[in-house]
Amino acid sequence: MSKAIVIVESPAKSKTINKILGKDFEVYSSMGHMVDLPKNKMGVDVENNFEAVYIVIPERRKYLAKLKKEAKKKETIYLAADPDREGEAISWHLKNELGKNKKVYRVSFDEITEHAVREAFKHPRAIDMNLVKAQQARRILDRIVGYSISPLLWVKVTKGLSAGRVQSVAVRIIVDRENEIRAFKPVEYWELEAVLKKKGEGTHKHSLPFSAYLDRKNGEKIELHNTEETAAIVRELEKESYNVKEIKEGKKRKHALPPLTTSKLQQEAFNKLRYPVNKTMRIAQALYEGLEIGDEGSVGLITYMRTDSVKVSQDAQKAAKEYVLAKFGNRYYPETPNLFKSKKSAQEAHECIRPTLPLREPESLRKYLTPEQHKLYELIWNRFLASQMQDAVYLTMAVSIAAGIYLFKATGTALDFDGFMVLYKEEREEEKDNVIPPLAKDELLDLVKLLPSQHFTKPPARYSDASLVKALEELGIGRPSTYAPTILTICLRNYVKRVGGYLHPTDLGEAVNELLVKHFPKILDIKFTAKMEDELDGIEDGETDPVMVLKSFYSPFMHSVEKAKLEMKSIRREGIKTDEICPTCGKPLIIKWGRRGKFLSCSGYPECTFAKSITSGVKCPQEGCGGELVERHSKRGAFYGCTNYPRCMYTSRRLPKDEPDAGDTKTVVPSETEKTSPEGDPGLPTKADAEQ
Repeated sequence: MSKAIVIVESPAKSKTINKILGKDFEVYSSMGHMVDLPKNKMGVDVENNFEAVYIVIPERRKYLAKLKKEAKKKETIYLAADPDREGEAISWHLKNELGKNKKVYRVSFDEITEHAVREAFKHPRAIDMNLVKAQQARRILDRIVGYSISPLLWVKVTKGLSAGRVQSVAVRIIVDRENEIRAFKPVEYWELEAVLKKKGEGTHKHSLPFSAYLDRKNGEKIELHNTEETAAIVRELEKESYNVKEIKEGKKRKHALPPLTTSKLQQEAFNKLRYPVNKTMRIAQALYEGLEIGDEGSVGLITYMRTDSVKVSQDAQKAAKEYVLAKFGNRYYPETPNLFKSKKSAQEAHECIRPTLPLREPESLRKYLTPEQHKLYELIWNRFLASQMQDAVYLTMAVSIAAGIYLFKATGTALDFDGFMVLYKEEREEEKDNVIPPLAKDELLDLVKLLPSQHFTKPPARYSDASLVKALEELGIGRPSTYAPTILTICLRNYVKRVGGYLHPTDLGEAVNELLVKHFPKILDIKFTAKMEDELDGIEDGETDPVMVLKSFYSPFMHSVEKAKLEMKSIRREGIKTDEICPTCGKPLIIKWGRRGKFLSCSGYPECTFAKSITSGVKCPQEGCGGELVERHSKRGAFYGCTNYPRCMYTSRRLPKDEPDAGDTKTVVPSETEKTSPEGDPGLPTKADAEQ
């Protein structure tokens, strides 16, 4: 009989670790957090230094009782939750519940391999209370914000809304970008391309034409603004001779990219695979915890996927070197191993995200993984091996070509040595080469044709999952481990929706954002939120007192809450005005939000009770239906359903005219409660909604 019990978070992880440790240990999973703040109240004793009032999660009570029973039989308890703040907090709670009169040790590892796990068990440690305090402070701070502002939104807008310290700022960033796009005024400009070739005839590659672009007039930078101006210059240039004025040749090195961190994994998986960030993290979790690999059994394939460090262990470097030298030769490995610098806030005890065994090629795993798992593993594997390889080298040429008082410039690049790019390219599209033939100074060239082209400046692009993650990281909002749940939450709350892979704020998101920015400017301030993140990181480092951080935040925040209760506009009562007129009484219709989404209501309510759903204008694709699609909401988020419900049961996550939302092609079916609601149509406003 084993003398020790090991507790991890998930069944998959327990299976992998059990295989490694063998019969001397019994491994169980806690199914994540077993203890947390209560759901039905704030659970923070503000008057007693913000002490958290923890409870056993009701759904976990039965399982905790089982763990207690098993722990009683053992001499030693090992807590092997993930190596981060959440894992440390889970371990601390488990120690408090199970550890009376027991030897309790914390073990942590960045990868679930035999070597890493056994080494961790050779060097168990105490629970790091700085990490626990940091997790508690974030949890308490987020609970104070959410449980203070969310009920206010229920009263002022509609029930079921939420506000969060990070999610509200993320929505603001998306809304601000939408406002930039609306305010943008395009400016016309023209480019003038000259297609040139060497003198003489021939089909040799050196005689092929190349492109140069108008750059200067009389030595000054030139800008073309309209058709007339451009046409006049074209007429002048058609009469000029073209000669090579200056040639600059050189080499440009493109350094190997660093291995992946959490945020970079999320960005690259979106850009290359079109995976939303929550999907990326879900797949990465499975690769980390372990999958069945033939005769090997359950194997952890990647290191821990929540990290902001680019550190690489010496063992991993040696394995990568061995692979690169064997596969590609000496030329592809640098003289000294590549080193990368993590950002200041990174936890250097952690590693980057990499394959646990660099020699395990993606192709060898294809038959054991789902296509999505294989693609993500291949991305991580390629990026890590590439990070250990030699730089790529480009040959560059820049040519200045005179045409009277005008100067054209031609630039060309050619890949001289692919280096790390044999495995990994960051760009999603291949660069178009402008191959410039060998030229000599003062050489005369033939003009093939002039190609003027009209352009307009473009507004900034809407955020995608990848660009929002990049923005949040650069601004210091939240931490990489929070980005996936943040984006998922703002979509489920219908503050934001994906259209063709890009994040658009909804009417509800814009309305809520306007209220929060007006009444909670500090909470919605990007610099303040970033500063708060730094203070919370200071707790983790043992440099900051968590109670002082919470006290300095609490009083001014609660003052804003009390003020907002009195002054915040009630959209729930007043709605948002539209140009539509009520067909019953002639008064303006207003947009309001009910339990199932937005609808139009008469501003003359309660005297006039007219209300109707807001349709999308898109016909239901079901043959012979004739209805229109309307946006509806359930606990699982927004979806589109037919106005002919329940006769027509069509539902979809997106409108048929939309581009596919990054990996989201599932159909949503209303729950049984929605199907049998007394109002009949879950998309229509109820009487209770109208009374809002």
